[in-house]
Amino acid sequence: MSHIKNLRHTMSCLNIWRLKRQIVIKNGYRDIHHSCKVLVVGGGTGGCSMAAKFADTFKDQVVIIEPNEIHYYQPMFTLIGGGIRSFEHSKKLMKDTLPKNAKWFQENVMSFEPPHNQVTMSNGDTVQYEIMIIAMGLQLHWEKIPGLIESLKDNMSGVCSIYGPETVINVFPKITRTKDGTAIFTFPNSPVKCPGAPQKIAYIAEEYFRNQKVRDNIKVVYNTALPVIFGVKKYADALWDVCKRRNITVNVQTNLIKIDPATEEAVFQKLDGSNETFVEKYSLLHVCPPMGPPDILKKHSSLTNEVGFLSVDPKTLRHTKYSNIYGIGDCISTPNSKTMAAIAAQGKVLYKNIMDDLAGKPMIMAYNGYSSCPLVTGYSKCILAEFDYNLQPLETFPINQGREYYFTFILKAYVFPLLYWTLMIRGKWDGPEFFRKYSNVIKKKEVAKI
Repeated sequence: MSHIKNLRHTMSCLNIWRLKRQIVIKNGYRDIHHSCKVLVVGGGTGGCSMAAKFADTFKDQVVIIEPNEIHYYQPMFTLIGGGIRSFEHSKKLMKDTLPKNAKWFQENVMSFEPPHNQVTMSNGDTVQYEIMIIAMGLQLHWEKIPGLIESLKDNMSGVCSIYGPETVINVFPKITRTKDGTAIFTFPNSPVKCPGAPQKIAYIAEEYFRNQKVRDNIKVVYNTALPVIFGVKKYADALWDVCKRRNITVNVQTNLIKIDPATEEAVFQKLDGSNETFVEKYSLLHVCPPMGPPDILKKHSSLTNEVGFLSVDPKTLRHTKYSNIYGIGDCISTPNSKTMAAIAAQGKVLYKNIMDDLAGKPMIMAYNGYSSCPLVTGYSKCILAEFDYNLQPLETFPINQGREYYFTFILKAYVFPLLYWTLMIRGKWDGPEFFRKYSNVIKKKEVAKI
């Protein structure tokens, strides 16, 4: 009888605990603790690929924190804006993208506590980790340009942007409605993801205008806050030739600061030291919004550099202060171009270095800053730019990639998306370095013949 009495007492305690827990959750408070081997913060390209790599190694010991329900292949947004690909081809449910043998919390991180190796989520739960990989991407600041948000919400305005999943679907319809006036494309005074995209959509739109026989009625302008059209001279020279050949006006050190939707006027500021401002009338205005590291990351100064990016060693990608924290992708402080190709190259380095460190070995693999930007210049042409930290070409194919090719357009439009959905998000793609080695052999043989 005593054991029955003890069992009843135990069940009574459990019921009281469950009741208290339900009351706490009902009132908006939780205090549930989780632990894992590897915590991945962010479920974009970097977070998804790294979670997949480690979930294969540490099954059921990987946790992912990602608030969004949909995963987007954002490099396709330029093609969607140009009417080349469908929006439906750019997205999948997050649950179908993240690895099955990892735990996904559909929450936001509210605080980082690196001295205690834990984070707190928006539901109040905490997650303790042995290793943390931060892959939070960039935050878009639409609000920093007065008049931009209301203009984007107005489907009848001429203002558009490929940079948001909720805005990209309106870009091509607005391009098709443009019959005359000035079509302006902008690049902001901030870091951006896929920095070639603001001019790619300009080239696609310009070709569309020509195909529709309205090009003579439309002035096409590319206003960039940068002092150059592109950071790598070889490809910059090629792009200047494209713009000159197709009569596209390029204004460097020119930053969009305000939009007046009522008058269809945009205000620009010169960044050449004069701070001069001028107003330009538009019939079409494609805006690349200012971007920066996520606000929650910037609030934790022990994790970031002076401008809010996760402070990591540019070669090992390990945090400069906390040895069990690493970073990947757009939110880290490395001075590379922020692209999917960069993330693929970083992922290989990151995985190897973390595994070596866990095994007590020195981290010897180094990220060289590799990035790639397929610069689509129309409906069938592309310049495949590839380069390193030093802004020197680091090309994969045994050809001059500073030229426009149809096959590189096919790679961008069809091969890369297939590669992304079948290999990249499953942690199986580390970039084209393997192919580049064989390509270099071919190049050396060709030089030897000369």
